[in-house]
Amino acid sequence: MPRITLLLLTGILLSFCSCRSDFETTASTGDLTFSKDTVYLDTVFTNLSSSTFALKVYNHSKKDINIPQIKFAKGLNSKYRMSVDGAQGNQGKIFENVTLLAKDSLYIFIETTVESDSSTPKEFLNTDQIEFDSGANLQKVELVTLVQDAVLLYPKRNTDGTTETLPIGNEKIYGFYLDKNDPIHGNELHFTNRKAYVIYGYAAVPEGETVTFDPGARVYFHANSGLIVSKNSSIQVNGTKSTTDKLENEVIFSSDRQQPDFAYIPGQWGTIWLQNGSANNKIQNLTVKNATVGLLAEGNNGTAASIKNTQIYNCTHYGIQGKNAIIEGENIVINYTGQASLACTYGGNYKFTHCTFNNNWSSPGQLAVYISNYISGAVPEAKNLTQAAFNNCIIYGSYSNEMLLDKKPEALFNYQFNNCVIKSNKNNNSDYQFETDPVHYNAIILNKDPKFFNPNINNFNIDNTSSAFAKGNSAYLIPLDILGITRTLPPDLGAYQNKPFPK
Repeated sequence: MPRITLLLLTGILLSFCSCRSDFETTASTGDLTFSKDTVYLDTVFTNLSSSTFALKVYNHSKKDINIPQIKFAKGLNSKYRMSVDGAQGNQGKIFENVTLLAKDSLYIFIETTVESDSSTPKEFLNTDQIEFDSGANLQKVELVTLVQDAVLLYPKRNTDGTTETLPIGNEKIYGFYLDKNDPIHGNELHFTNRKAYVIYGYAAVPEGETVTFDPGARVYFHANSGLIVSKNSSIQVNGTKSTTDKLENEVIFSSDRQQPDFAYIPGQWGTIWLQNGSANNKIQNLTVKNATVGLLAEGNNGTAASIKNTQIYNCTHYGIQGKNAIIEGENIVINYTGQASLACTYGGNYKFTHCTFNNNWSSPGQLAVYISNYISGAVPEAKNLTQAAFNNCIIYGSYSNEMLLDKKPEALFNYQFNNCVIKSNKNNNSDYQFETDPVHYNAIILNKDPKFFNPNINNFNIDNTSSAFAKGNSAYLIPLDILGITRTLPPDLGAYQNKPFPK
């Protein structure tokens, strides 16, 4: 019986083998197909490697084929490099005699690094082609990359071989102090709009110095990076109104991952940290995206941090977190935060006018606004909240309750909401008597949809059907909205003056 079985299996194997004419390849005939005709390697920065992009190559024929050559049109001078099914070829540029089996495919992984010099333009296209075969069988896939010339800022290596770090309490973190007389970059405390900036690690402002950002400055942070404004130092963000959707005059802080897939991913970098004792901090026309905490203001020296015309989106924890801070905010918009869009904690003094605090984060525990006068485990645990004032604001989101007052009796807890849209399910609690507590609430519009244009893409414009339309108090008027549009009287609530939605 076993001998009969063995003969049967041998016969089956031979029959399968006879279905193929042979195991030899035939020459390529120019009939390859590709997953993309053009590969766009999205914006990259000079002197930094791009992410890896994949191209799939298909052989739909019934024959194994030999591709005599796969190479870049610019050959060994190409700014691109590739691997073909894991092989590196000649310097990642040229590959000879590549076999592609019948009804099969192969992967080509593509990267680029573009070096800069004094003649490099601010922004330019890096292009090339991947060529398959030649002559009558030649097929091409286009490569296009937008390159921004960038200033790279990162910790330097010390003379003893260690890497520069920053002292934070009893610990040290990967970071460095910005140098106003750097031998390569010049004044690192002055961020211009001539080039983009890419920061690795935490860049700190030395004590007694001021870091300044010109209109149109672009700053991109690598993972676990951020900006620290130290004791007795300052930050001045001098963005101005833009006239196009490109936000050409805004200052933008974002992640250095510029591919579209990363455009709305939170937590790609750390925070802008205004440390205890930093002074005269002024922020205007700033957009912050994809941080862990957009802006952390910790303590104060008696001067308020002024934040105007600022947008903060997609943060894993908070958009703005104050810890016993003094903050005055106008025309602020925050959305998509894992815990709270605005967190005023451990007491302090806060005043926000014509702001839109929304939270469309997917979890049910998120908030638009969180206010407390304590931090667990701190000494002392509670500190006075001398003021938390909200005037002509919108506090809304996707959860049934978007505001939480969290207090301890050992310290002051003073709060007031005037002419605000508020989403809350706590009106049975004594701290949330929106209609019968004039000390804390005046002209509150409760649980009525402001009808934002599209909060999913952070568009918080309203039109005249909004619950926020013409419900503001002129006593708290900020004459221009976040876009520089003149507010009418009575003003709309939130950061935007109403306008018709596009059809």
